[in-house]
Amino acid sequence: MVRAGVTTERLTRAGAELADEVGFEQVTVSELARRFEVKVASLYSHVKNSQDLKTKISLLALEELADRAAEALAGRSGKEALTAFANVYRDYAREHPGRYAAAQARLDPETAAASAGVRHARMTRALLRGYELSEPDQTHAVRMLGSVFHGYVSLEMGGGFSHSAPDTQQTWDRVLDALDALLRNWPAPPEPPPAP
Repeated sequence: MVRAGVTTERLTRAGAELADEVGFEQVTVSELARRFEVKVASLYSHVKNSQDLKTKISLLALEELADRAAEALAGRSGKEALTAFANVYRDYAREHPGRYAAAQARLDPETAAASAGVRHARMTRALLRGYELSEPDQTHAVRMLGSVFHGYVSLEMGGGFSHSAPDTQQTWDRVLDALDALLRNWPAPPEPPPAP
């Protein structure tokens, strides 16, 4: 019998907190059972297994991140929107490293299509409308922004920038300046080679 008050939502949130403490990959149903002081078997009425729990944590993280991004983007455009959007990802990763890792986890196509990941893609494309990019350049830019944000955050959190000056905030600001300049001056596609 599951202890009173244990719900799928509470387990998911507790799993997200655990991910922030010990790392997303270390989250298991067994560890949550210890924290709730219940038998592991009693949690299986709420989650199928540790992978199911991790999927639920991923969905929660994507939802939290999308809510923060939507709030940050409201009423902004151009560089102001780009900066607000980027800062949401960086701040979330710093505050919730395990959840941030969960938000990057690969989901099966059906789960991904029903997740807040779709909102992230829409918000990124809405942000890019301020730069007047058309397809396929818009898709290239979406991929570039995701790569730069995630790459910078991952390196920073892993200590990759901690041994040199200048301060990482200064670099982050310059990276965003450079992204804004690139998006405003997006290069034309290369000319196809002449036919032989």
